[in-house]
Amino acid sequence: MKAGGERPKGAKSATFARPGARRGSAVAANRPRGARQAQPAAAPLPAPVAGESRRTVELVRFELFDVGRSMDFAKLDCGEDVCIDPSPLRRRDAPPTLVLPPSVRMDMDAGGAAEAGAVTPAGIFLGAWSQAKLYDEGVVSIIVRLRLSATLEELHHAEDCLYPLGGVLRTISDFAEARFIQTQARIRSAVSLENYGLKRTERESYTAFCFGDTGMTPHAFIASRARELATLLSGDTWGTPLHDDEVRRTLSNPFAYRSDEAAVFDLDRCAIVDPTADYEDLLVIVEHANYQLLELRVLDLMLDGWIDVAEKDMRSFYTDTRKKRRRLRNLPRRFAAIQALRLDALFTLENLENSSKIIGDFYYSRIYDHLAGIFSTEGWKWSVERRLEALQDVYDIVKGDLAEHRTLVLEIVFIAVCIIFPVIQILQVFLLP
Repeated sequence: MKAGGERPKGAKSATFARPGARRGSAVAANRPRGARQAQPAAAPLPAPVAGESRRTVELVRFELFDVGRSMDFAKLDCGEDVCIDPSPLRRRDAPPTLVLPPSVRMDMDAGGAAEAGAVTPAGIFLGAWSQAKLYDEGVVSIIVRLRLSATLEELHHAEDCLYPLGGVLRTISDFAEARFIQTQARIRSAVSLENYGLKRTERESYTAFCFGDTGMTPHAFIASRARELATLLSGDTWGTPLHDDEVRRTLSNPFAYRSDEAAVFDLDRCAIVDPTADYEDLLVIVEHANYQLLELRVLDLMLDGWIDVAEKDMRSFYTDTRKKRRRLRNLPRRFAAIQALRLDALFTLENLENSSKIIGDFYYSRIYDHLAGIFSTEGWKWSVERRLEALQDVYDIVKGDLAEHRTLVLEIVFIAVCIIFPVIQILQVFLLP
């Protein structure tokens, strides 16, 4: 998750396979035996297009915030006409078992309708709207959608440009944060902070550039604008001299269900080309992948804090002997609480994995698996499971030491009883008349 608006570079790690070498190349007739055949060089990428005309683009910004352990939808402070429970989209060979996390949607006016037609460094501003989606795991997703008429060069300024949003000139990220603060005030009573322990609000951000009619097929558009799209998706400035291999890796795995659409996904951004603007289901998958990443990172941070508390208690117990007796009485209660937290985290991880079922060789699952690979979701799951095992080891050590201590006390009491009681009986026999 990106804290404070910018994603730390270590939050997600992308892994892209290098495109395979060309197969079926002809062998030169006069090549000596054992000599290595020269591999043909890859075709050069097309040069940037000068004087490109503007095209209509929808910029969709996802800002996801983790606000607590859970959220009770029954306690939401909003009217029935505002809170809507959306149903999962089932298109593009969606499996019948498709399940997405339960959420509540709150539509909000982004303003800017009166300022439509304003010229900005990112092109001509055509309008905007926003909505908030609330997840029962304590996540608020602010979605801001802008319509622009812009060139690819102007789109490189889109995320840092100031727009007339809500009557104020501000960036799309600042506007999303302002909408989050408004939403948080409305849902405060429905959020549970029990055993939360995080001092700051963790967040994730993702941007989708959705192109409409480009005057050519989507795949031809991506191929002819490869260098510009690569710098756009990687967040580099216009004209950055990326190496051809880097450009090919960025655009090496496009997805398409129909022949008139294409989508390319990267670490923090994606590009969707669809003249029919039929990409709402793809945006749902993108949002869900970021939601999973955010929840795994937050769970990892909470477990990290709980391990620090357990480590502090154990060091204090085993090193400082002045108040050991009092700590011995408190230790079972404290570590029983940590064990309860461990079980709570275990159930949270299980619920997170079961909250969505996108299984099988379906179009949605292929996109989700690709995003999970870019975000290193499995790496975050491994980190969470490793911390759960560490908490279990701490609990087992303390449990064993307490059992050993109780056994020692019982042995001392047994020995005392076996020695003192016969002595008392002997004294009674000799001293009593």
